[in-house]
Amino acid sequence: IAPFAIENDSTISLDGVINSNTLDAFNEVIRLNPGTKWLIFLEAPGSEDDETNVQVGRKLHDLGLNTAVADEGFIASGAVDLFLAGDQRLLGENAQVGVHSWSDGNNEATDFPRESPEHLLFLNYYEDIGMTRQEAEDFYFFTINAAPSEDIHWMTDAELEEFEIERL
Repeated sequence: IAPFAIENDSTISLDGVINSNTLDAFNEVIRLNPGTKWLIFLEAPGSEDDETNVQVGRKLHDLGLNTAVADEGFIASGAVDLFLAGDQRLLGENAQVGVHSWSDGNNEATDFPRESPEHLLFLNYYEDIGMTRQEAEDFYFFTINAAPSEDIHWMTDAELEEFEIERL
């Protein structure tokens, strides 16, 4: 059921990249472990399919699951978007959160004006998982300006606090 694994009756984990098969895998792991309350991220470098990623995130949010990053684990890029869908969101000891711009292969997200429809996939998603429009815009525009798509910005403790991502 990659990238997911059942850890116990209330916990599943994610280790690896989110791709076009992840929604089916998520649905299957939830079917097999209906008492799931937590999704623990081990090492999740991002997503290869943003559309699927936001579908999984909406479902995770609708199910009321909590998310956490394991001690020494990390989330980056699209995995951060998925993590944010958790009802309760926690970071383990020395866990890292990496953000950057996206690219469509020709353009960076920052090449488009703020009002551009290219940003709506993420802005609407953030609202769907419980952010206000202002919170969605603040976080999204922070991430795309933090680093170009080929790089990564590891969020500081102050940035994590600003966006209400709490350490255990």
